[in-house]
Amino acid sequence: MPTILAIETSAELASCALLVNDAVIARATAGVRSHSQSILPMVQELLREAGIALADCDAIAFGAGPGSFTGVRTACGVAQGLAYGANLPVLPMVTLAAMAESCRARCGATEVLAVLDARMGEVYWAQYRFDGAWREVVAPTLSAPQAVAPLAVAGLQACGNGFEAYADAFAGQAFAVGAMADIVPHAREMAPLAVGALAAGQGVPAAQAQPIYLRNKIAFTTAERLVINAAKAAA
Repeated sequence: MPTILAIETSAELASCALLVNDAVIARATAGVRSHSQSILPMVQELLREAGIALADCDAIAFGAGPGSFTGVRTACGVAQGLAYGANLPVLPMVTLAAMAESCRARCGATEVLAVLDARMGEVYWAQYRFDGAWREVVAPTLSAPQAVAPLAVAGLQACGNGFEAYADAFAGQAFAVGAMADIVPHAREMAPLAVGALAAGQGVPAAQAQPIYLRNKIAFTTAERLVINAAKAAA
């Protein structure tokens, strides 16, 4: 089993996780404005707890999106900075797939609709099926809550904070009944998913890592570049 560090900051929860010796250890903190300050100390805590150096990892995974512009850029920048210093491949991971895995871990669902609050009156959503690995049924999409239209399948379980953010819009929708509205992307589920991505050859050099944008792309800000530089120094 490879050793993988995962970083996730695409929503209101910042998290990181380390898959090492077939077990996952994780840290998380809330507060979008503090993501850039909190993620590196959490990474360092995990490495100390595991008793390994960053260079002992086989890859660094990050929540590439969809998610907040600042959040996905923060995760990408930190992953790039750490990967540069340790000469490791980077694995861009889909946040909605991590939500589906969280849903499966909680209730055993194998047909999942993941809906993430995208702000501005919109949501990011995708539909997944698990048959030993996650398969896309509907690819990640940005739409108004009223336009979410999963394919009808037996046992479909909905999850994600989009159901809480737009409760009125989803009222009356059969697929929204029993939605697990507290689920957001978390590195704890992302790290195990990254094992399959690494085995499938989806690792890329740090310079080639990119967020997934469903809205218009925005360049790194000065503050975000400082985070990237700090990550390089930490590595």
